[in-house]
Amino acid sequence: PLYVEVNQIFNLACPASPVFYQQDPVQTTKTSVHGAINMLGLAKRVRAKILQASTSEVYGTAQFVPITEGHPLQGQSPYSATKIAADQLAYSFYSSFDLPVVTVRPFNTYGPRQSARAVIPTIITQIASGNRAIKLGALGPTRDFSYVLDTVEGFIAALVGKNGLGEVINIGSNFEISIGETARLISESMGVQIELVSDVERFRPENSEVERLWADNAKVKELFGWQPIFGGREGFKSG
Repeated sequence: PLYVEVNQIFNLACPASPVFYQQDPVQTTKTSVHGAINMLGLAKRVRAKILQASTSEVYGTAQFVPITEGHPLQGQSPYSATKIAADQLAYSFYSSFDLPVVTVRPFNTYGPRQSARAVIPTIITQIASGNRAIKLGALGPTRDFSYVLDTVEGFIAALVGKNGLGEVINIGSNFEISIGETARLISESMGVQIELVSDVERFRPENSEVERLWADNAKVKELFGWQPIFGGREGFKSG
């Protein structure tokens, strides 16, 4: 058989749908936790550097903003709880086996080819379909949206860079915006007037809703020289 040398691994696997991970925590655990230890084991065997893709959801609702990597971890959903576990496994392989690991926590990536279930595609497709009463879940929570090209550049910088081994790195734009304001910004960009409708069926369970996310990205700038191209309100509108 053809032998392919593996020296770098991205572990990006996770169930990205809130509905899915709320309804099937067993499969969520298999994907996030078992999947992570399988990939860490592979990295250990072949001595490859591995990037563990985490999520801003591990921080839960912000206790302070902007959120640094030292923010307390809060498993408010099966998804975030399993990602916390996967991050700890990644660190354990670094500390126990000297495996070159870097854990990256992206904040709310958006852009081309995103699942239509995500909030930004949901808003765009409803408007593009001619709807003016836009159905959404909770309008008040804020997010730090990161354009996919920025996220990818951050991932690559973290994997190929020499810094950050055994550490956690946030990737975000250092800008927060509410879901309601996001919808209004999109409608402005599309040149239409809309009405926002809170659809109860789209709400997360009350205690699992993450009310506020806003990334402190100073560490990724310092370690890897990365900064968002699509940062701030104008960058977000451009994205």
